[in-house]
Amino acid sequence: MAVYPAARAHAVLEIDLAAIVANWRLLAARAATAECAAVVKANAYGLGADIVAPTLAAAGCRLFFVATLDEGIALRGALGHRAEIAVLNGPLPGSEDEFPAYDLVPVLNDPGQIEAWQALAGDTGGRDAMLHIDTGMARLGLSRREVTTVIEQMPSRPVFRWRAMISHLACADTHDHPLNEVQRARFAAARGHFAGVPASLAASSGIFLGPDFHLDLVRPGAALYGVNPRPGDPNLMHQVINLKGKIIQVREIDRGESVGYGAAHVMTRPGRVAVVAVGYADGWPRSLSHRGCGHIAGQRVPLLGRVSMDLATFDVSAVDPALVRPGTEVELLGDNYGVDAAAADAGTIGYEILTALGRRYHRVYRPVSPG
Repeated sequence: MAVYPAARAHAVLEIDLAAIVANWRLLAARAATAECAAVVKANAYGLGADIVAPTLAAAGCRLFFVATLDEGIALRGALGHRAEIAVLNGPLPGSEDEFPAYDLVPVLNDPGQIEAWQALAGDTGGRDAMLHIDTGMARLGLSRREVTTVIEQMPSRPVFRWRAMISHLACADTHDHPLNEVQRARFAAARGHFAGVPASLAASSGIFLGPDFHLDLVRPGAALYGVNPRPGDPNLMHQVINLKGKIIQVREIDRGESVGYGAAHVMTRPGRVAVVAVGYADGWPRSLSHRGCGHIAGQRVPLLGRVSMDLATFDVSAVDPALVRPGTEVELLGDNYGVDAAAADAGTIGYEILTALGRRYHRVYRPVSPG
């Protein structure tokens, strides 16, 4: 008898492409007249940029952001030449020639990158680039002093065109944080020196700060994949993933027996434990030990003891035994326990839960319906 991939897989990760498209459209509508790009760095936050990006391109997205040159090269292979691709980290020294070779737009983050790009553009006849200005992150981007220097030193007839100028908000997920307005004002001041250049300040959470932050271009990332861009408020994003791990053994455990490494959990009464084939090697965080949960037929089953490399154990004592047997699927992420809920239990953020999703899952992509 033939065994099919989903049948032999210990865990199945379903990715709803229609939900990603719906999230992109919701964010684009929220941003009104601003162009809505898509951030697909880190392999589309772990969900597969080679599939997610073409799906969004088919839905109308025309600009994609990645973090590294290698990501940009891979994405160009997946997209062909039907969209722009911008590389947020910009060119490392010696890599500048590869950007025009793969039709990639660098985001220039410091005077050295700008100088190298000017030299390349002068030799090759001009190439677009984006300018990154730091307005309050103290991470990538030109400082205010460097912006002034660049303005003073730019030739009167530049050899390349600024495709856009961008900055990044440090506290956009806290709606009333005073730094949001400080950064907006700083960016507006810098923008005044670059007349006619499209401007972009808002990523996922920044879109919800209002029209003053939308400008010409917004760059949603995590919200596309279901992470709540407004922590503490109801999540407007569609659930994108469903992760199911399969039970490989069911154990009867007596009172006083320990479960897992370090004897970290001791049974206070007799019970049944299901061993599920997902562990931290699959991106199921060890920090969910004693805190996480799964669901069987909608019923919550607590995670017991420590998450190990390949396995996690769940208390199924209260579940009908007929529903708990080897091969039964336990929902680990989905409608009952979303990415943000798992992140809260793990002491992290939804971004990390998504980007850690492992390679051992059998992945199933739910397509966008025609029309």
